[in-house]
Amino acid sequence: MHNDTLPKKTAFVFAGGGSFGAIQVGMLHSLAAHGVAADMVVGSSVGALNGAYYASDPTIAGVQRLEAIWRKLHRRDVFPLTWRTMLGFLYQRDFLISSEGLRELIDEYLPYRNLEDAKIPVHIVATDILTGGTVVLSHGSAAQAVIASTAIPAAFAPVHFNDQYLVDGAVSSNTPVKVAVEHGATRLIVLPTGYACALEKPPSGAVANALHALTLLIVRQLMTELQALDHTIDYFVVPPLCPLTGSPYDFSQTAKLIDRAVKSTDAWLADGGLDRPGLHAQLHTHRHARQHA
Repeated sequence: MHNDTLPKKTAFVFAGGGSFGAIQVGMLHSLAAHGVAADMVVGSSVGALNGAYYASDPTIAGVQRLEAIWRKLHRRDVFPLTWRTMLGFLYQRDFLISSEGLRELIDEYLPYRNLEDAKIPVHIVATDILTGGTVVLSHGSAAQAVIASTAIPAAFAPVHFNDQYLVDGAVSSNTPVKVAVEHGATRLIVLPTGYACALEKPPSGAVANALHALTLLIVRQLMTELQALDHTIDYFVVPPLCPLTGSPYDFSQTAKLIDRAVKSTDAWLADGGLDRPGLHAQLHTHRHARQHA
């Protein structure tokens, strides 16, 4: 029998979303500044990167260091796309972009090497490219786990890890709510990215479109998983930014996204967001009327 007197075990659940991961950093800043912390972290795709870093120092100081990293990120740091890589894709026909840029970021900034060495438990979600099944990584190389969880199919090569070939966690579980519950969480704070706002036209470019397609899975998977949770699980969805336009392949707006997310989450908390478990209306996909001059 569920005992409501027992303290809730809180998980921060980080969704995927490319450069829109900057939004999560702003959400984290606000949560940490208000004294809201996690007992564990579950992350998929770019959420794996943010979650792994947060787990190294789940304080406002740690979040501010993550924020400083994001504010100086450029697309080439994560997606080093050059004519050489394009030619390599034409000849090899297996992947487009090297993961070395991401590995260098992890090696430079993540202060621990194995997932089990984080200050709080961290669970990274990837996808087995051969079976389509969800794979949860809680031990072993943090860099390998994050790179596997962010390996967009066709853009990045699958990562051979623990005798499996792993790709982006968003393919099977973009917002891994069930994973958090399976690891003992009874209170979920979900940090989404986008899109709830429908675009007027597709993004430009192959990688941008691939990222856009993956981020569209967020709302469907998130709403389905949350609605299927046992009634004993409290969940809160930090409101995503609305309106949100642009591409998760564009890193030129990260500072603005962080600042917007801080203000948006501050307002949500001030309005009692963490006093009302349930689904936020902004998660429903919607259109915005086109603005004319």
